[in-house]
Amino acid sequence: MLEKIRKNAGAQWETAVHFWCEAPRANRADDAPIAATKIFDNVYAIGNIGTVVYVVQTSDGLVMLDALAANEGETQLLPGFAKLGLDPAKVKAILVAHGHADHFGGSAYFQQKYDSRVYVSTADWAVMERPLAAGKKGPATAPPRHDGELKDGEPVVIGGVSFTPVAIPGHTPGSMGFMFPVKDGGRTHMAALFGGAWLTTGPLTDEVSSTYLQSVAHWREATRKARVDIALANHPLMMPFQAALDRVAARKKGEANPFVVGEAGYQKFLDVMQGCTELAVARRKL
Repeated sequence: MLEKIRKNAGAQWETAVHFWCEAPRANRADDAPIAATKIFDNVYAIGNIGTVVYVVQTSDGLVMLDALAANEGETQLLPGFAKLGLDPAKVKAILVAHGHADHFGGSAYFQQKYDSRVYVSTADWAVMERPLAAGKKGPATAPPRHDGELKDGEPVVIGGVSFTPVAIPGHTPGSMGFMFPVKDGGRTHMAALFGGAWLTTGPLTDEVSSTYLQSVAHWREATRKARVDIALANHPLMMPFQAALDRVAARKKGEANPFVVGEAGYQKFLDVMQGCTELAVARRKL
């Protein structure tokens, strides 16, 4: 089964196959910071190799996808804004992919200091507001004030940019993916971020695996219809992410953007996600 997955993925997704099928791991506190980089005309990446925030420029300010952990605001998030020449006071909205503290932790700061509006799915507001009841260990991270709610297929439009949430429960009950248009050299592409990917096999019970695979199928249908051709990840451990950032930074006019993977290429990425999940289930049953 692994060889079939690897052959179908080809060289484009060999890193994803190795990560999900052979060497999955969780993100860690010691994951090296990435170089804060402008990856498209209107999109920036800030964070570390384990967890990334994307900042999108709109005609009405900035939108953040996730917000890192609370203790990474001063060490990674705000320095990234400064390096890129972005004003954190212009963050109008934060779209949180799922209710774990490494994604929403920094949002309360922006909400309190800059009046940024925070959007989370209904189910994951509950995860955030009752983290210990949701099975999380250790001190709880204070959640942001309960602002907007993300709903499957209902776009959040800010400054002329439409962010379409897609429900992908499994990693958490209310995990969301996001699809949104980006500009690269003036050309429009459709980007997608699957915001609830599994990183380790521990949580993959039969029930969770079934839900997750249904979510991948739902996401596949949505991204195919939207003609997604850009692959982003908030936990980009399955991608050679820093290498891609280095290529973007050194890119000359007319050279390809490594984040543009093509419509067929993006669907092959989902093949890997699905195939390695099915393989993990099969291995568990042995």
